[in-house]
Amino acid sequence: MLEQIAKRVRKRIESRSRKVWRSEIEAHLLEAAPVRDFRTALSGPDPDFIFEIKRQSPSNGAKTLELDPAAVAQLYQRQGASCISVLTEPEFFAGSLADLRAVRAVVQLPLLRKDFTIDEFQIAEARAHGADAVLLIVALLSEQQLAEFLHYCREIDMAALVEVHSESELEAAINAGADIIGVNNRNLGTLAIDLAVGEQLLPLIPSSCVRIAESGIVSRPDVLRLRQSGADAFLVGSAVMRALNREQKIRELLGHDED
Repeated sequence: MLEQIAKRVRKRIESRSRKVWRSEIEAHLLEAAPVRDFRTALSGPDPDFIFEIKRQSPSNGAKTLELDPAAVAQLYQRQGASCISVLTEPEFFAGSLADLRAVRAVVQLPLLRKDFTIDEFQIAEARAHGADAVLLIVALLSEQQLAEFLHYCREIDMAALVEVHSESELEAAINAGADIIGVNNRNLGTLAIDLAVGEQLLPLIPSSCVRIAESGIVSRPDVLRLRQSGADAFLVGSAVMRALNREQKIRELLGHDED
């Protein structure tokens, strides 16, 4: 699945005029909000949560959720999210940069642009539309690209969540200088989820990094299980987006309903 998505992303990028794209980015940068500190927001003593706004997911079939991203973001902020992730990939996830802008307009939390980053312009574009951090998936990038993208993020004061799914990818992330590392419990090739991936890899991440557990976190026991393995923060999408009562699901995940 990851290869299929990446192929479509490359095709969209190749179809764009770099000159026009640069002009659009520069125009939006003139109105961009100051960068918020994504890393510090995830560095508290208690588990931190990045809740995600996601209209659709290949792992959940083709059904697209009808939602108001601004209203969902405000709910996340009220309920104690540390950061918010916004899916902007249009073809497989029905996302958009308009969703990112809508969220930026109504919340003060740091925002992650969740997309399939394979071009430096996507990083600048994320910054221009209100993101404070971008997702860098190690499986999509060469070690040189990863290092260059991390360097560029630092140049423009953005954070990067570097995502891994194996020991070799984790080694690449560390070697490239990543300081926010996410372990995706989902295999992006098969879409299968296994929390044991997080249990295996989270303890291997240096303590100087922010360690994030991603995917498959659907209950408080999942949070406690991965917290015990060293997770500082949790990125949760589908469990909240598809909950009948999002507020109640968030309270459960944060442990607010515990005696």
